[in-house]
Amino acid sequence: MRILILAIGRLGRGPEADLVRLYLDRATAAGRALGLGPVEQVEIEPRKPGKAAEAEAILAALPERAVLIACDERGRTLASRAFAGRIEALRDQGERTLVFVIGGADGLDQTVRDPARELLAFGPQTWPHALARVMLAEQVYRAVTILSGSPYHRD
Repeated sequence: MRILILAIGRLGRGPEADLVRLYLDRATAAGRALGLGPVEQVEIEPRKPGKAAEAEAILAALPERAVLIACDERGRTLASRAFAGRIEALRDQGERTLVFVIGGADGLDQTVRDPARELLAFGPQTWPHALARVMLAEQVYRAVTILSGSPYHRD
């Protein structure tokens, strides 16, 4: 199952971009044997500012029949094992593409939240978008290691 992180904005160069690449590369390498991957990032630059324009760009970039999980402050928080279980269940159901979406500074428009299978939150704190992307990439990698039985995750 292909896994995408679709995010508004570009990280450019810097430690956050390096960490995202590191975790996505690790998740891709470790996930091959599990039927997970590639794990990739797609950065979107909308032509106009605002949530509506961002939503239009996000929806246009979604692969057909992809399962959409929207990262949103109103979403549910999941422990790492539960997060891994969600990914495993989708893979086992035969889903071909899983897309996590991270919106811009003002969050996601309702037109992106509505078709999402689930809303995922990183807790009640507000996080910079660059760090949210790093945290999501790390959790995808952690999920892959949990599913593979690696000792990376400790309860």
